[in-house]
Amino acid sequence: MSSEVISIGQPVPQFRAAAYGKASSIRIDDLRGMVVVIYFYPKDDTPGCTTEGQEFTALYPEFQAAGAEILGVSRDTLASHEKFSCKFNFPFPLLADTDEALCKAFDVLKEKNNYGKVGIGVERSTFVIDREGKIAYIERKVKAAGHAAAILDIVKQLP
Repeated sequence: MSSEVISIGQPVPQFRAAAYGKASSIRIDDLRGMVVVIYFYPKDDTPGCTTEGQEFTALYPEFQAAGAEILGVSRDTLASHEKFSCKFNFPFPLLADTDEALCKAFDVLKEKNNYGKVGIGVERSTFVIDREGKIAYIERKVKAAGHAAAILDIVKQLP
């Protein structure tokens, strides 16, 4: 996976990742022909990440009707994803990026200052991939509340 900054119009980075949900692993090529929403979030079962997941869940039937699949990604383990997903009944896969390969490919690891402690964390970000496997939309520094509805509007506009 490349270290260059990901941008609209370029092919999505190729990946296979361990998943909790519909399959034990997801390969991006297996989703070709669908719109794919990949949202990166900092940590399972935290307030903002829960809000975001619940909003994507509430709108999931509409995403499916628009021919889209949703993939949530964090650096948490599969066991953590299973607990989080089961607790909130998420209908879409959560990808375990424990080696940070996806986070690096999508350039979502950023320096963060959390209560005076500086570290590297996941910047809440969403990528919409078109049916041909190209990046159609990128949003960084996402605010969780209302985000899923805004992304659904974007998905519905894609051919």
